[in-house]
Amino acid sequence: MIRTEALDRLPVRTAVPALRRALDDRGVAVLCAPPGTGKTTLVPLVLAGLTGEGPVRRVVVAEPRRIAARAAARRMAWLLGEQPGGRIGFTVRGERVVGRDTVVEVVTTGVLLQRLQRDQELAGVDVVIIDECHERHLDADTVAAFLLDVREAIRPDLRLVAASATTDAEGWARLLGDAPVVEAEGVSYPVEVLWAPPARPVKPPHGMRVDPALLTHVAATVRRALGEREGDVLCFLPGVGEIGRVAGQLAGVDAEVLQVHGRAPAAVQDAVLAGSSGGRRVVLATSVAESSLTVPGVRVVVDSGLAREPRTDHARGLSALTTVRASQAAGRQRAGRAGREAPGAVYRCWDQAEDGRLARFPAPEIKVADLAAFALQAACWGDPDASSLALLDPPPAGAMGAAREVLEAIGAVDGGGRVTERGVRMSRLGLHPRLARALLDGAREAGARRAAEVVALLSEEPPREYGDDLAAALRTARRGQDGYAARWKQEVRRLSSSLGSGSPGTGKGGSDDAAVGLVAALAFPERVARARGDGAFLMASGTGAELRDASRLRSAPWLAVAVADRPSHAASARVRLAAVIDESTALLAAGHLRVRGEEVRWVDGEVVARAVDRLGAVELAVRPLKQPDPELVRGALVEGLLREGLGLLRWTRDSEQLRLRLAFLHRTLGSPWPDVSDGALLAETGAWLEPELSRARRRADLGRIDAGQALRRLLPWATGEAVRLDELAPERIEVPSGSRIRVEYGGEQPVLAVKLQELFGLAETPRVAGVPVLVHLLSPAGRPAAVTADLASFWRDGYKAVRAELRGRYPKHPWPEDPATVPATRFTSARLKRS
Repeated sequence: MIRTEALDRLPVRTAVPALRRALDDRGVAVLCAPPGTGKTTLVPLVLAGLTGEGPVRRVVVAEPRRIAARAAARRMAWLLGEQPGGRIGFTVRGERVVGRDTVVEVVTTGVLLQRLQRDQELAGVDVVIIDECHERHLDADTVAAFLLDVREAIRPDLRLVAASATTDAEGWARLLGDAPVVEAEGVSYPVEVLWAPPARPVKPPHGMRVDPALLTHVAATVRRALGEREGDVLCFLPGVGEIGRVAGQLAGVDAEVLQVHGRAPAAVQDAVLAGSSGGRRVVLATSVAESSLTVPGVRVVVDSGLAREPRTDHARGLSALTTVRASQAAGRQRAGRAGREAPGAVYRCWDQAEDGRLARFPAPEIKVADLAAFALQAACWGDPDASSLALLDPPPAGAMGAAREVLEAIGAVDGGGRVTERGVRMSRLGLHPRLARALLDGAREAGARRAAEVVALLSEEPPREYGDDLAAALRTARRGQDGYAARWKQEVRRLSSSLGSGSPGTGKGGSDDAAVGLVAALAFPERVARARGDGAFLMASGTGAELRDASRLRSAPWLAVAVADRPSHAASARVRLAAVIDESTALLAAGHLRVRGEEVRWVDGEVVARAVDRLGAVELAVRPLKQPDPELVRGALVEGLLREGLGLLRWTRDSEQLRLRLAFLHRTLGSPWPDVSDGALLAETGAWLEPELSRARRRADLGRIDAGQALRRLLPWATGEAVRLDELAPERIEVPSGSRIRVEYGGEQPVLAVKLQELFGLAETPRVAGVPVLVHLLSPAGRPAAVTADLASFWRDGYKAVRAELRGRYPKHPWPEDPATVPATRFTSARLKRS
């Protein structure tokens, strides 16, 4: 029997008429309704005609998480007085509860993606609701893009609703073709904000690591909240590991401690969502409880301020969830959980001053995640570069390029990016493409059952207590009775079924350890790693990797690294899960990374020539080359010049002065005078260092190249301007005394440093290339007396002061009152009279 009273209490009911009108008129709409208003439960029932309003339509609701899909289906079934599997059903990976009479089916976005790839028409489906679209999960963005394609090309009658828990709906409205935005008012009570930072600074999160001191503080804050407030406490933590540690620190509190996350057993999830049976509860939850689920009875929220988001280091081949500071939007969503049913409070475990520095919204997953799965979905859809898909944010070009390289390497796409038959099969396994490759090829080499077992371990990382040895984790999962082992066994059955009974390799033998290592290496070939000693390894990607001191894997000659993260301050990645392999397994799995050839490089200041057999960055065999390719040698010498600079050549004072003269002319007159900066010379080594560079074989040969002679090759001989070098930028200028004084070109303005008496009678400042030189007037002892770029002004205004200061110090030299009336000289007055 329909629970009419419960349906009528849901605030979203007031927005239903406007939503139905929008769908009738436009076929698309954006529904904004705060958490707890019933957008996930009432709206599908109304649109399906199950509340007695309108015709019966088949509705598919797409949720971002399995826990939310199950909870939504159970809640809707309860509202109709039924059990899931009747008119309300759900499908998540590995579990399908639907029946012949199912009208509303709740699925994960991943399941809907698979369904769209098999049946683009979505035959029999009238309405699709993409729930929690504000969270910007990649699968949800992709589903929306595909559905818009379907509406435009083959199903204009398909109705589409983007449902969001926030009012930031403009982007989605534009994406859906200026769709109407329907807003529902939520019923919320005031929430008091209490700032509860740790007493002492804690280390910021990096990788998956969270400072234990912060978790201790969060547990203490939960105890404080229990003592200061009434009602249940909902505590937000970034992941399962942190939930477990805080739960351990809450032992003995006068409340039931429950843990809610995607891995929690269904019975626990049901108990949390059903509400309290009398006593107080503390619910420790990941971000799944921000908007996807309603937890009744909560009056207090304790927010750790942390969340987990995917991050990919394409340069190192590492992809993992990373602990980050939760955004301001997430903080508002979390706080709102305390004001659903009555006034509440939120304890924020950070300083108020930090709040304004937090990101406003979480990063869209398409901007930060590994895009291999997305790229495969796009290729299967017929749009390999995703250029025609309607997406709120385009995929980054670099990440798409890296994804296509992975797909091509595993045979999922061809050289043009088009999906292969193998790629289509991979896309239908419900796995990341890397894991799909490991399942298919691992089944052939190690047997279907064992390949399925290992891939199931890799698809959901085992609990930390299983250890870092993947083979040992497999044995623990086989005999385990915990929630992880139960989910693992269910996934093994699903994967084994997807391979089929006739899959090749089903009867293969070999040890479990060998099979585990092979399948892990097939999944992550760039992470096969050879030992460097003392628990350190080098992965084929070029990234170093280290094991913890207590790891039993430290003596392995080779590893297949399944899970690793690299802390921001560390040069090497930290191995969290790996399997022992041998060299032959590494070569089998990562054969496409094997390169044999001559390598001539500049190493530690010298040319090193070797014949190298390498697997990515791992050197398998090396021998010295006696007769290396001259072109490779030349490249190594150029590499040396780039690293260590042009000082490797022979520079005399004259050659250095020539370079300065040419730099002055290029700066003053421009073309055809050459640019002789380091960057320009290093970019054009062939234009001025040949043939000497091609004849050189080692560092010492570079030191024998006369840089000045080489530079003269850059002079503008073809235009005839080269002969004007000494005219435009002379090495020396003859002064009235007859001396030829060197011009220094090292500064912005040429400098002529000359004794003052040698310029008697010279009224105008000398010029080079039209630029007046900067005259450094020296005393008879060669010390600076004055600096001027205007000699006429100096003789008129400055000379008297210099004469007054120096004539007593140098009485043997001429100091006439009028320097224009005496001959210039470099001698004393007596010597001048004798001459």
